[in-house]
This record gives sequence, C-alpha cells and structure tokens, in this order.
Amino acid sequence: MKNLKYFYLLTASLLFVNCNDIEDVDLNVTEPMEPAPELTAGSADFSNYVSLGNSLTAGFTDGALFQASQTLSFPNILSQKFAVVGGGSFTQPLTNDNLGGLALAGTRIQDPRLVFGGAGPVGIESLIGPVTVTTDIALNNPTGPFNNLGVPGAKSFHLLAPGYGNLANVPLGLANPFFVRMTGSTPDASVLELAVGQSPSFFSLWIGNNDVLGYATTGGDGTNPLTPVNGAPGVGFDGSYGALIATLTAGGAQGVVANIPNVIDIPHFTTVPHNPLDPTNPDFGSQIATLNGIFGQLNQVYAFLETQGIPNATDRQIVFATDAASEVVIKDENLPDLSAQIAGVFNASPAFPLFVQSFGLPAEAAPLVAGLLGNIYGQTREATPEDLLVLPSASIIGTVNTASVGALIGQGLPQALAGQFSVEGISLPLEDKWVLTPEEQAEIATATAAFNTIIEASANAAGLALVDANGLLNQLANGGITSGDFTLTSSLVTGSAFSLDGIHPTARGYALLANEFMKAIDATYGSNFEASGNLVNVGDYPTNYSPALQ
Repeated sequence: MKNLKYFYLLTASLLFVNCNDIEDVDLNVTEPMEPAPELTAGSADFSNYVSLGNSLTAGFTDGALFQASQTLSFPNILSQKFAVVGGGSFTQPLTNDNLGGLALAGTRIQDPRLVFGGAGPVGIESLIGPVTVTTDIALNNPTGPFNNLGVPGAKSFHLLAPGYGNLANVPLGLANPFFVRMTGSTPDASVLELAVGQSPSFFSLWIGNNDVLGYATTGGDGTNPLTPVNGAPGVGFDGSYGALIATLTAGGAQGVVANIPNVIDIPHFTTVPHNPLDPTNPDFGSQIATLNGIFGQLNQVYAFLETQGIPNATDRQIVFATDAASEVVIKDENLPDLSAQIAGVFNASPAFPLFVQSFGLPAEAAPLVAGLLGNIYGQTREATPEDLLVLPSASIIGTVNTASVGALIGQGLPQALAGQFSVEGISLPLEDKWVLTPEEQAEIATATAAFNTIIEASANAAGLALVDANGLLNQLANGGITSGDFTLTSSLVTGSAFSLDGIHPTARGYALLANEFMKAIDATYGSNFEASGNLVNVGDYPTNYSPALQ
C-alpha cells in the first residue's frame, strides 16, 4: 500500500465587503445626536496596570509570539485606553523580530510562526525559506520590569512557582523559556512575585486555560493531565487561584479576571472531520476493496464474539464506503480490550491459515498474525461525529507510521506487509493523542465547570470585574458575534476570531476580547469605556500577517 497522504487540505476564501449603490438620500433634517459623555475611569485606578496570564495574555497567535502580535495583545490594547484616564506606561517583553520562535544558545527550541499557504496553515519557512530565530533566551533577553507577565504555556500553579523562569531549569523541564526572558537578575522569582513587586494599582488575570487545554491538545492521553480541582497552592486549582487573588489584592489593587472557555469549541478540535477518507482519491479509493476484505475477517470475529456474550462487539466493525466519505479508525481506550479474544477466535479457525497465506506468509505464521491482529484491533472502532480530532491529525492521517513498520518487521512481517498495516487512521488505528473521545470531553467539561465556579466565587468575594470568556466562545461557535461592521465566528481562517494555530485569537479576536474586558470593568468600577464610545473598532485590527512581515 502506498503512503496514503491524501488528506484533504483546508480551503478558505477571501471575504469582500461591497459597497451598495446609493438609491435614496434622506434630506429630512433630524435632531442632532447628543455627544457621547467624556471617558471616565469611575472608581478604577489605572495608574499602574499589570497583566498576568498565559499565551492569551502574552499575545500569542499563529503558533508563535512575535513583535506584531505582542503589540496587539489585549493587555496592550487595554493599556492604551487606560492611558487616557490616568494609566501609566505599559512595558512588554518584546521578542526580537516578527518571525517568532525561540532559541537557546543558538539552538532552536520553538519554531517560527504559521502563515496562510494558499490551502491552509503552513510554517513560514515553507514560503520564504530557512530563517534564523533571533530571540535567544541565553543571549538577548530584554530588561524589565514588565507590565505584561503573560507566559505562554503557564498553568495556574506555574504563576506561583519559584525557578519557573530560571535558565538553568530549562533543560530539566522545570522552567518556561518564555518566562526566562522576564526574570532578569531575579531568576528564581515567580510570576506572582514579579507582579506584586511592582505594586500594581490595577491588574488583569486570565489563567486556567492551560489547566484543561494541555490535556485536550494531547487527546487526553495522560501525558499532560488536568490540574486537580482541589489542593494546596501550587497543586490544586482552588488553592493556586485563591493564593493569586489574595496576594494580588492584599495591597488594595483592583482588577479584572476572566473565566475559562470550553476549549473543545475552538477550531483546534472542530476543523478536522471524523470522516475525511475520500473514495474519489485514487490512493485511498483503489485500496477500499482490499481493506474491506481484510476487515471483513475481523468483522466476522466481532459478530461471533457478540454471540458469545460480549455486548456491542459488532459496533466495532469497520467498513469503508465506495460512494461516500468514510470515518477514520481510532483506538478507544474506554472500550474493553478484546485482544485475547480476537486472537483466540482466529487461532481456533481452520480457515485462518489460508487467510494468512493470502498475504504471502506461511501457514505456520497464523498464530503470530492472530496475536498481531488482536493487539492492533483490541480496542478499535470507527470514529463518530461525537469524536473530536485534533488539528495536527490532519497532517498524519493516511501516512505510514514508520515506528509501527519497524515494530511489525521486528515481529517477523516483511516490510511491504508491515507498511500495509501501518497506515494512520486506516489500517493503523489513530492513537489516543489524536482524538478526544466523548468520555474525555466530559472530563474536560467537568473540570472547566469546576474551575469557572472557583474563578467566579473568587472574583465576587474580592469585588473584581469578571469577563465571561466561556460565554463569549460559545457565541463565536454558535452563530458568531457582530462587532461594528464585522461578524466573528470560531471557524478556522474564515471566522476572523482564531488564528492559524486553531487555538489563539487573531489580532481582531484580541481586540474583541479587549472590548469585553472594558465592558466588565465598566460594570464593576463605574467607568464608561462603552458609553463614551471608547471601545476599539475590531475592523482596525488584522486577521493575518503577511509572510513578508519580518
């Protein structure tokens, strides 16, 4: 079987706003509109604003952090509005260029940004050629203190962790390279310590997304677990978040916080369909008959096992359609493992050695092949619309997994046959890291609801403004949000709200967020950003950056 890298490419169209011809002109004199009130801060003191958070606070977009994206981060947008009513300067740890990426002593540790490649997101180097990452955490860090303490990748408890910005801890996996750029002469200072050390009069805190997002983006495979709801500061979300709020407000600082969106509504989890296998693609379509013949043997085993008292075994049957898009094959760890039963049925079948011989193997290889089929398909099923495939799965579905090929060769299969049984999502089930099953989605929803309850209770107890980011994303995912002349949705590329990485907002999305933060501040502190007409026009902010921007 050939390398079936036939997976569809994302397509997008440019949306143009056409001006309508003027048909009628109303010459009636109307009463003059009352001028908007003058902008006031209400009871808020914006003289020293500090922001804490993760990549969403830093201005991360298109899979990277770079100067243009930082300049249009939502805290920087807010600071420009705060400056009109007494706000002070706002310093950010700017990167060195508009390419993005990080290096450590000349070695790249984070790739440059994504760009739109005509059919979907691609690395900028695929369009402009190799680039040198110039932001080096060992050589050229900026000098603080910094008002924007957004650290890409940070979870709630990371903001309390000493040494999280110590360069020596990076190789040990105990420090965050983005935070190394901020700690300067105090490498063991925590994010929280750097914030309160500036005696802020006003702060924004948006943290907790990564406490669930890390689990979600790894398909719930356990390598990046959910943060425990309960636990001491530095361990549980409630203890960590409570410590952050208590410390930030101890000196009388005012502030605004945001809750956590339901991360599975973002394009990272909604773009790749569960049924991307196109029978009109010659690489796949020409193999359907062979594949259905192989899986037909397995499907008979499932049918037999159900007659032996194993419930719903036939739900695992795999059939690829010739006249419609087919579902990918996935491994579902929530299913009972039938590896031993599958191998047992094959070994007990007198016809199975003939089946094995059809692959060019000797009949004596039947027990080996029976064991391999059991191990590969013991927890297998076709994906359903309820499953969510992570965005990076688009690049591996239909490709040959070389590690699988090597393992099967090691078990005694010839290379060609090993390749046939190693095609991702077709003959080789997609591993857990590529798929969020309904059970994993439920875990995420439960954790998100618990975290948001803690955030709301903490905000109310401290008298802080609260932004409902969860409700905002729900609107984006269900019809969109109209702001001025633009409607933003959660669709990748065409929706304008989310950048090419499918997780972080575009600059226009950050502008929309800045407006929501100002509305929340109005409601709590009596300012009038909205009533005075001082919300930003989201149309003034871009939805993508040119590859030429370097």
